[in-house]
Amino acid sequence: MAAAARCGVWLLLLLLQAAVPPARPCGAPEEAQAAVRALSSRLLGLAGDPARDPDPSIYLALRLASDHDPRGEERYLARLEDAFQHRYGRSLQAAVRPHGHHQQDAAATENSTSTEGPETGRLALYLLGLRATCPPPDPSPQRLLVTWLKYYLEEDWAGSRHHGHPLTSYYQYSLGVLALCVHRKRVREEVIRRLLVAEHHGRFRHHGGSAMDTEAVAALAFTCVERERLVGPGLAAELRAATRGVRRRLVEAQGEDGFFGNVYSTPWAMQVFIATNTCRAQLAYGRAMAALLENLDTFSTAATMAQVLPALHGRSYLDIATMHCHEELNTLTPAFLEPLPEVPGNMTVWLVVECPEPRCPQGRLYDQPVPAPAGVSLLDVLKAAAAQGPHSFTFDTQDTPQGPFLSRVLGLGPRRHERSYWQLLTAPSTSLQMGVADYRPQDGETLILRLSHW
Repeated sequence: MAAAARCGVWLLLLLLQAAVPPARPCGAPEEAQAAVRALSSRLLGLAGDPARDPDPSIYLALRLASDHDPRGEERYLARLEDAFQHRYGRSLQAAVRPHGHHQQDAAATENSTSTEGPETGRLALYLLGLRATCPPPDPSPQRLLVTWLKYYLEEDWAGSRHHGHPLTSYYQYSLGVLALCVHRKRVREEVIRRLLVAEHHGRFRHHGGSAMDTEAVAALAFTCVERERLVGPGLAAELRAATRGVRRRLVEAQGEDGFFGNVYSTPWAMQVFIATNTCRAQLAYGRAMAALLENLDTFSTAATMAQVLPALHGRSYLDIATMHCHEELNTLTPAFLEPLPEVPGNMTVWLVVECPEPRCPQGRLYDQPVPAPAGVSLLDVLKAAAAQGPHSFTFDTQDTPQGPFLSRVLGLGPRRHERSYWQLLTAPSTSLQMGVADYRPQDGETLILRLSHW
């Protein structure tokens, strides 16, 4: 009887250990766990909206959380699989012919891939999500997707060779290397070394600053490749040194507000300290965590919630490589946000469009007041400007997982090889850290749309 009782106690302890997630020393402190859990619930609620296109980064954030809704995550995965398998499950052989494929394959794959260039980052995130799935999905479709991602990395490499940078961005290129590493797939050392050279020569940096998120994702890729022993000892030593350099620059760049760069790049930077097991030894990490917790309201969209939650849970994308499937209890329920209250009255926003020489000799292309209902988004202000006439304001947006992206203004669009984009600022020169659909201008504010280089 005594032996049976002891067995019962041990069984109970094992069940309790399975039900309670292990402590994560890099996660938010215990007193903030309720707020982090609430943010996860809000993301789960947004993920359940069928009107929103599925986003693999949202699925990753749900999988890396401490609490789960297994059925909700399963439904979201099914939506992702439908979108990606339909897109990448066809015309693969035409797309990956090793020689002379650029012109012919563009026509052969026009029904299954984007004609605007590689989708390296989005496919990489989806592959990371599949690796985080429990139970593991059928590996056969994953092999096709891995081949697609390798193809995209080669397309990006061709862009780097001809134009001095990837066709997409170093951020997406780094995500591609990271995803292949998490799946324990080798890539040519030249692919990795190209990232290493870019990091060494500071090519991730924007004009006048540093692209913290890009450096952080590159460091995650370096750490993974070195840890999984996918390269020789010489290159592995270089990758370790590069990662140390990124960590050092992150600490040096931390502002008085506690952020690495800005509030949105900080979660990526924190993943570097988590992945390299230096979060507890680095005071800068604790300051960054405190800054994020004080500014949780900033993460109001599904994309930004997905960006911050892994760090708040003390997880990095490298943790996906060592995830082990076990029974996950239903411990998370979706929370649904109330719509923002309408603000009575109207406001007037001054809208300015700037384009630098030599592309635009006149410099300032538009400078007009725009009346609009109070409390609306910048996107609504742009729509009001387009409707008011007679100044002929026009603009176009492109749908992305992060929301509408401003792609053209007054007929002018970014040029890929010039690495230009429409920067959003509030006068005199403060860059907005939100998208056009998220930022809500104030009455009398001057907003600047500036065609900038990065």
